Amino acid sequence: MKKLLFSFLLGSTLLNCQSYKITTFSEAALKDEFITIDENVVPFSAILEQHKGQTIFIDIWASWCKDCRKGLPKVNELQQEFPEMSFVFLSLDKSLGAWKKGIQTYNLQGDHYFMQSGWKGAMGTFLDLDWIPRYLIVDPDGKIVVYKAIKTKDKNLRKYLK
Repeated sequence: MKKLLFSFLLGSTLLNCQSYKITTFSEAALKDEFITIDENVVPFSAILEQHKGQTIFIDIWASWCKDCRKGLPKVNELQQEFPEMSFVFLSLDKSLGAWKKGIQTYNLQGDHYFMQSGWKGAMGTFLDLDWIPRYLIVDPDGKIVVYKAIKTKDKNLRKYLK
């Protein structure tokens, strides 16, 4: 009986976790501050506002991250395939210098921000960051339609893009 009850509770918990879908950014994430390429500080809400009415592809990456570097050509392919979509890169590099060098080295086209609060800051916590690259898609109404993808071939990411 205990095993049956445990199995039921575990199954219910897993189903509830899987069916829970995050569609809006938390207040803390919206207030988290990012550094622009010109070294100004802006809240994440301003980044979203700048792209209001557009589909936004967000790539959380770092130049030191091997998987991120491997994924960049695929992100570039998405840029070619979906030129109307806005591309926003949020960097978890260790320094501003490394971040800016990475943008140049990999010829990244889009809007760039340094995630100064890091993995454990408000945005990282909201996203429950445990791996990069991490991709999100925000629809023209500001709704998160893809919350967690780590590959550009992710079925949910591709499903939304089609």
